[in-house]
Amino acid sequence: MDDDIDGFAVAVVRDETKWKVTALKPSALNDLADAERQLRELRSTGAAFGLLDVDDEFFIVIRPAPSGARLLLSDATAAIDYDVAADVLDALNLDVPDIDPDELDSVDPWEEGDLGILADLGLPDAVMSIIVGDTDLYADEQLGMIAARLGFADELGKVLDSLGH
Repeated sequence: MDDDIDGFAVAVVRDETKWKVTALKPSALNDLADAERQLRELRSTGAAFGLLDVDDEFFIVIRPAPSGARLLLSDATAAIDYDVAADVLDALNLDVPDIDPDELDSVDPWEEGDLGILADLGLPDAVMSIIVGDTDLYADEQLGMIAARLGFADELGKVLDSLGH
């Protein structure tokens, strides 16, 4: 299913007192290693992380760190259909869920990874858990809630407008 993925990938950087949001190359939506490489190339002195909206089905938060990226996958069941989600589970040393693809619609999604990934920036893990747990929202709406909570919704909106999303 990875051939024609819709969505967006952005880098978010907090320098001093302001947020900067820039688009990543679309290849980040297909390949976790590529997304991490693009984020590391930013070489920011401030906090930096990536937000990936994959087909409006699920999202990934990537936070590069010297000891390896911290990751949050909003829906572990997405690993059945999407390689990039399977890459996240692999990086977390977790197996792809053993669910029949025909049964996916009857299985409630669950997150995997670090709910506290953005806690030091002002998004506590309890709030992230509520955002991730709201399965009535599309991935872009969930990422919009994260952006609003952290204070970079306007910057994200401008980048998404420029991407036609």
